[in-house]
Amino acid sequence: MSSWEFTPPKYVQVVQALQERIEDGTYTPGELLPSESRLVREFGAGRSTVVRALQILSMQGWIEREHGRGSFVKGVPEQAAERSHAGVSAFEATENTKETTITQAGRASVPPGVAQALGVPAESPAILRQRLVHDGETPSELVSLWFPLDIADGSDLEAAEPIAIGVKGHLQAIKQLRPARVSERLSARRPASEEARLLGLEAGSPVLGVMATILAPSDAVIAVADLCLPGDLHELEDSYPAS
Repeated sequence: MSSWEFTPPKYVQVVQALQERIEDGTYTPGELLPSESRLVREFGAGRSTVVRALQILSMQGWIEREHGRGSFVKGVPEQAAERSHAGVSAFEATENTKETTITQAGRASVPPGVAQALGVPAESPAILRQRLVHDGETPSELVSLWFPLDIADGSDLEAAEPIAIGVKGHLQAIKQLRPARVSERLSARRPASEEARLLGLEAGSPVLGVMATILAPSDAVIAVADLCLPGDLHELEDSYPAS
């Protein structure tokens, strides 16, 4: 193996394995996929890893997830996108897994990059909901979700307890807010000192930064997802026509 090759992150491996099974007919359209618990055992992965893989398959059109019933096969999409859509995945993910720790929830001053995405002056107050996700024993991502004060008002976004149905589901249930569009930006950078501490990174270690702005149908900002991903654990891949 050359120094340029490395094993994809666990959630990508799960996505690829399930895609192959749908393509070869192991799982047929309309069939119920194995439960999350069974997939956790089969792949030796954390529940949050399996949930993330299923969310990606759902967004790409391979499966349809029904609350309380499970995930059903739709088939091979006409144009299967390879993009991970990390920002949307972070916004939708459930928080009540043993791999997820809420590290901060409450009012905080908005840093410059996030302020620009939110459309507010730097250091303005907003609600920060931050969580650390582990893949086994290794911290695999730090997710910081920022919300305008009026969006968070009347919700549980400032509560330290996990939101079982995820932030997206919570805002839909409590405030009838449904995202219509996401603008996502990827960058390679050095982690801030607090990011490095939480992720257990050595000084100067590279990370992938993903900043996604989640917009309502009116183009009002619902949230900004700021992800910090250790560079040696993640890869993002895209596939698109050349013309």
